[in-house]
Amino acid sequence: MSQDTLVHDDDGAVDPNLPPDPSRRFWVTTACAVGGVAGVATAVPLVSTFSPSEKARAAGAPVEVDIGDIPVGAMKTVEWRGKPVWILHRSPEQLAGLKTLDSQLADPQSQRPGFTPAYAENEGRSRKPEIFVCVGICTHLGCSPTSHFETGGGGGLGADWQGGFLCPCHGSTFDLAGRVFKNKPAPDNLEVPPYQYLSDTRIIVGVDEDNKA
Repeated sequence: MSQDTLVHDDDGAVDPNLPPDPSRRFWVTTACAVGGVAGVATAVPLVSTFSPSEKARAAGAPVEVDIGDIPVGAMKTVEWRGKPVWILHRSPEQLAGLKTLDSQLADPQSQRPGFTPAYAENEGRSRKPEIFVCVGICTHLGCSPTSHFETGGGGGLGADWQGGFLCPCHGSTFDLAGRVFKNKPAPDNLEVPPYQYLSDTRIIVGVDEDNKA
């Protein structure tokens, strides 16, 4: 899959050695966000919902999401606190691929603070293995990565690519658990937002054990 190369000025960027700050990066690069939306649309079946209302979203209200209609291998995008939240229904093959990547990842166990709640400190970074929930914002400068779920060397990602996400602005890559690969500009894994299951087919984003509605 081809991607247009986008150039972003790094002047004023936060030192990646500083403690992580997941709240500041979202709208730094709108050009990358636009590119990310286009990439997702062509890379994977995408189902989107934009509920609750604009006013409620702006206030940071939790968002209830029906996940029962997401096909295996597909991703749904919702909005929470003005951020895109990705909900990916991983296949057994995609889950198996995660087990092979630890040596290639910067933080395979998600031990760095600030981006992973305790219930997601596992290989899949999720409450249930097949459903992955993350904020679709690169932890480098706030661009929106694009999905590249096909395996193999497409798009210059290497013959051993197991599927994941590519940030088109500076080339950071993440696996299907949002874990960043080594020697990339992004300093941390993609953020897992607070969320809980309401039933087997519904989740609520913005609420968990430590974050009440």
